[in-house]
Amino acid sequence: MRLLVVEDEVNLATAVAQGLRGEGYDVEVAHDGEEGLWRAREGQFDAIVLDIMLPGMNGYKVCRTLREEAIWTPILMLTAKAGEFDEAEGLDTGADDYLTKPFSFVVLLARLRALVRRGAAVRSALLTVGDLRLDLSTKECRRGTMEIELTPREFAVLEALAAQPGRVLSKQELIDKVWGLDYFGNPNIVEVYVGYLRKKVDRPFGVDSIRTVRGVGYRLVA
Repeated sequence: MRLLVVEDEVNLATAVAQGLRGEGYDVEVAHDGEEGLWRAREGQFDAIVLDIMLPGMNGYKVCRTLREEAIWTPILMLTAKAGEFDEAEGLDTGADDYLTKPFSFVVLLARLRALVRRGAAVRSALLTVGDLRLDLSTKECRRGTMEIELTPREFAVLEALAAQPGRVLSKQELIDKVWGLDYFGNPNIVEVYVGYLRKKVDRPFGVDSIRTVRGVGYRLVA
């Protein structure tokens, strides 16, 4: 069994890798998000242990990118961030399980065994909300039979909303998902892109699917 451990804390990554090798696993280690993404793309792994707070590219982005590219290797998110919202975001980006530091190595092993037993389940690369459809593999957007041309950033904002239809996402949530946790620019950038999207996916079709919830955020409805 081959495992990939993506963890920037060198001592922890070394200890986890040694422990897993002692259990008979073949383990590769990466210490930043970009290297982890590259290894996950190029190698054939039975599961990935993925930290969230990584240099270069955080774990949420790594996980989301892999799922968008239809790479369904089971992912166990390993992080120092505790809290139900962080866990929910990890699972929403495509992770299969979530473990908070500090953790028991015995529990880590049990979670990994469960993931490996289940294997990589093929999931849909399509998001559909009413007659609006997003193809995550080709980055195509359609309203009914009409194709809508979106920029990569516009697509990412719409994808974040379409992944949780009906749920209100705050500006900060959208910034974290689309621009990344290290973005410190003007949060009103979200309003700008929501405006772009409304001009493209709503108004030409006479619909109002991207709703503003005043003082809270935005949601996408059918």
